[in-house]
Amino acid sequence: MKFLLFASSFYLFIHSLCFSTNKNIILFITDDQSPDAGCYGNKKIKMPNLDALAADGTLFTNAFATTASCSASRSVVLTGLHNHLNGQYGHQHNYHKFSSFHNTQSLPVLLSRHGYRTFRIGKYHVAPEYVYKFDYKIQGNQRNAVQMARECAKLINNKSNKPFFLYFATSDPHRGGGIDRNSKYRPDLFGNKPNKQSHNGVSEVHYGLDDVEVPPFLPDTPTCRAELAQYYQSCTRIDQGLGELIKILKDAGKYNDTLLIFTSDHGIAMPGGKTTVYDPGLRVPFVVRNPYSAKKGVVNNAMISHVDITPSILDFAGAYNKEEKLPKDGLINFDEAEKRANNENKGPKIKSFHGRSWIPILEKNNPEGWDNIGASHTFHEIQMYYPMRVIRDRNYKLIWNIAYPLPFPFASDLWIAPSWQAQFKQGLDAKYGQKTVKNYIQREEFEFFDIKNDPNETSNLSSNPKYGDLLNEYKKKLKAMQKSTNDPWIVKWSYE
Repeated sequence: MKFLLFASSFYLFIHSLCFSTNKNIILFITDDQSPDAGCYGNKKIKMPNLDALAADGTLFTNAFATTASCSASRSVVLTGLHNHLNGQYGHQHNYHKFSSFHNTQSLPVLLSRHGYRTFRIGKYHVAPEYVYKFDYKIQGNQRNAVQMARECAKLINNKSNKPFFLYFATSDPHRGGGIDRNSKYRPDLFGNKPNKQSHNGVSEVHYGLDDVEVPPFLPDTPTCRAELAQYYQSCTRIDQGLGELIKILKDAGKYNDTLLIFTSDHGIAMPGGKTTVYDPGLRVPFVVRNPYSAKKGVVNNAMISHVDITPSILDFAGAYNKEEKLPKDGLINFDEAEKRANNENKGPKIKSFHGRSWIPILEKNNPEGWDNIGASHTFHEIQMYYPMRVIRDRNYKLIWNIAYPLPFPFASDLWIAPSWQAQFKQGLDAKYGQKTVKNYIQREEFEFFDIKNDPNETSNLSSNPKYGDLLNEYKKKLKAMQKSTNDPWIVKWSYE
């Protein structure tokens, strides 16, 4: 009897050490945001809180989404698997109805099994819910990150002996909210209130046409500048929410106990960005503050992607097997899915992640072995069938447009964007950034870019005989990526 009591007490002691409150985690993820901030070199947009977080942590300069579609990307973030293997090929909501395989083992479920309290607030956008199950849902206005942060105060101040994982997902700076009818350029409001009104608790920052930086992939027109001004305002509102969340953490004495990650699901909602696998669609802001890192203000040049988020968070939580790139023993459980789903919905039993943990490299500037990423995109909305696969390193980037005979399909919100329509109405030869309207609508099967010397992806080298051998080398790399991630589209190489 004494032995049993001792054993029980010892177990509880060890359990309390493993699941102590000093391993909290917040994943702050925005919606359609490129790396636009002072810490990324943009001197016009006002995001002081993100800049301060970067100065207090690690800023990744080469962070990428693996797909530029909202639901698909979030499924990658929360599983560590490319969407072609977790089953979330495109949008979850409305008539699109994509959802992950029922056997998928998601981050919140794994953390819950590891002893975490899991919470979400804001945009969810994945399915089915029991695959991506959080213990609690916090209500909040997805367009007001300040209000969202305040709704999380109760969670943060809770005295539970269990750590928490908070998935904090804004709908900003996604398009929406109507158009600005007070502007002759009629830009989308990007979630901002019309007539320069303010969201509750937010000190709105308004931008004029001259207060923005136009990136090379966009046309420098008044219409485009007007839309960027609205986008900047939405980003600044996000930043105020980040600042409010950090203040609440500090007031609760938990800032130095919390891993804080700031990123976006993919790049800006402009043609050439969102829904494309060009760099403006895949590049995302990525700032991490590990409270246990000694070095601050680290600028890290490692090439990371969204498949690395789940393994990294599990690593921080002590729930990651680094050697085999999978959750620690006992966390994977396929039995629940087997009971819930019929055979058609089960999907493959995937245990190992496509990504790996960046926790060990947070204090390094140029870590070795982090020099390439892969991307996989199939759908955005249901009408947007256009599978693309990508392999990219520091020198070259290969895009395989698998359905290249088809015109590139536009997302509904991007098609009606005044910045796009203004150029489209001028004809196929009209310039859109450094490309033409035609370049966006009709694409070649392979796009091969010297990304080091042509970072704006303007010159496709795939038909240049000079690069034939190099192109074949990158095709082999792409095939290897597809094979290692069980990509069903690898079959097309065999019949073309």
